[in-house]
Amino acid sequence: MNAPAGSAIVSGLFDTLRDVLPIVVILAVFQFVILRRPVARPARTAAGLALVVVGLTFFVIGLEEALFPLGRSMAEQLTDPMFVSGSSDADGIEWWQYYWVYTFAAAVGFAAAIAEPSLIAVALKAEEVSAGALQAWPLRIAVAIGVAIAVALSALRIVTGVPLYALMIVGYVIVIAQTAFAPRAIVPLAYDSGGVTTSTVTVPLVTALGLGLASTVPGRSELVDGFGVIALAALFPMITVMGYAQVSELRAARAQRRRPLGSRQDGGAAS
Repeated sequence: MNAPAGSAIVSGLFDTLRDVLPIVVILAVFQFVILRRPVARPARTAAGLALVVVGLTFFVIGLEEALFPLGRSMAEQLTDPMFVSGSSDADGIEWWQYYWVYTFAAAVGFAAAIAEPSLIAVALKAEEVSAGALQAWPLRIAVAIGVAIAVALSALRIVTGVPLYALMIVGYVIVIAQTAFAPRAIVPLAYDSGGVTTSTVTVPLVTALGLGLASTVPGRSELVDGFGVIALAALFPMITVMGYAQVSELRAARAQRRRPLGSRQDGGAAS
């Protein structure tokens, strides 16, 4: 290990300890001062905290050394005028010519959501609590489709300059309308799906992509246009999950209406 890498790890460890310390202090105060009870399995708890600190440190270093540079590199290559239009003139490129950017954004959003540990945990718990009425895989796929749409729309927003608030307003109007008609049991889960999606895997990947696009598309600002991807990624899974529940409910209702007719026909044939 060279000296710069070693110093980066040591500095990262101290930064992570500083960030985690308030959480540890709050838990310790409630455990020892409010509850006045010892910690169960203190050695295991201490080892777990140490793993949290080390894991977060390497995670942050990995973001800075790999994901963010990779996102910027992919954005530079996908928005290169020679790749987009076969010409070095960036001013003559139309928004629709960035179709590979939108395709890549959707693919990254879908894959990141499918791999999201928080979403996996929530989907499995929903399947367990519902006694199998809600399947984990369809729920994960519905959420991933929402994230894919959100990241692709974010790429389109960066390319075209569409204001973020316009997409947010339209999205939340759809959510409010769906909330009135979606099955009541799915609404809280749909709302939570948007939150759990924007976690460990999705956030760094789509943020790197957004900042990379904003830094390479002519006339865009990283500060103004590069952020906002996470907001859309938290919004659209609510739409797709409630949409999935509404479609499933509609199909079940149609199957239920057809069943008595089939039973009568079977009865008539038997007689």
